[in-house]
Amino acid sequence: MLIALLVPLVLAVLLFSFVLVRSAVRQRALPKLEAIIVGAIVCFFDALGIGSFAPTAAWLKFRRLVPDGLIPQNMLVGLTPPSIAEAIIFLVLLGGLVDAPLLVGCVLALLLGGLVGVPLVTRARVWVVQLVVAIALVIAAVAYAMTNLHLFPGGGTASSLPLSLMIIAIAANFAFGILVNFGVGNFAPSLVMFGLMGLDPRYAFPIMAGGAALMGAAASTRHIQIGKIDLRIVLGLAIGGIPAVLVAALIVKSMPVETLRWLVIIVVLYAATVMFRAALLGRREHHPEGATAPVLE
Repeated sequence: MLIALLVPLVLAVLLFSFVLVRSAVRQRALPKLEAIIVGAIVCFFDALGIGSFAPTAAWLKFRRLVPDGLIPQNMLVGLTPPSIAEAIIFLVLLGGLVDAPLLVGCVLALLLGGLVGVPLVTRARVWVVQLVVAIALVIAAVAYAMTNLHLFPGGGTASSLPLSLMIIAIAANFAFGILVNFGVGNFAPSLVMFGLMGLDPRYAFPIMAGGAALMGAAASTRHIQIGKIDLRIVLGLAIGGIPAVLVAALIVKSMPVETLRWLVIIVVLYAATVMFRAALLGRREHHPEGATAPVLE
């Protein structure tokens, strides 16, 4: 079953890579150095459990590297290659220990939700995207704080779930897939959900990473085809992120990250405040405030 899951993942990766490289060559897009540095930093700490979506969204907002309404798409496409590297590592190390129907069901549900979410975020008003990203940042900050304070559910020792809980988990992953397109990472809500269900937290990682990689490759392919991304940012995040993930996952086994997580909370909450304000003004005036950076055509 693990091989059956890795095969479509590899095929999706090949298709995604082909579309991304072809678009980059066609537009003669070169990776932005700043994005490479950001990708390396956020993906290194993502592999250590801090997460990459919230700090990336905060930085893109602060620096106005892309318009607010396009932050989720650029994050998703740019951070998908590093997430694929994570997924392969977790699936190889732990995938065979997880109940196969649970693993495959959740991964496919996240994939379908991600595909459904592509047209939703593309057609959404900018202030709606700003509001969703702001809420996602607040949720991320709360998750970081709960992690530091050891308030997250500890989970159990199970590698499978009863049928009723499995159905709930699969349905929840479909919703997580939609929300990922809006910049809401699936790791934090998945960890909480599986912890409450009694699943061993180690076994949540191949589910989360496998689903994020397959969904990210498929949804990112559509976002590249739609064209509402800045390939300079996307390429930079990907190029910086892949080696950082490998270093963190394979070389750095553990490091104290609680202090860094508190700093990230402050930055993320500030970014959320700015984004909330932009959303409220955008809704009132029917146009977004702030970011006007051009997107490569």
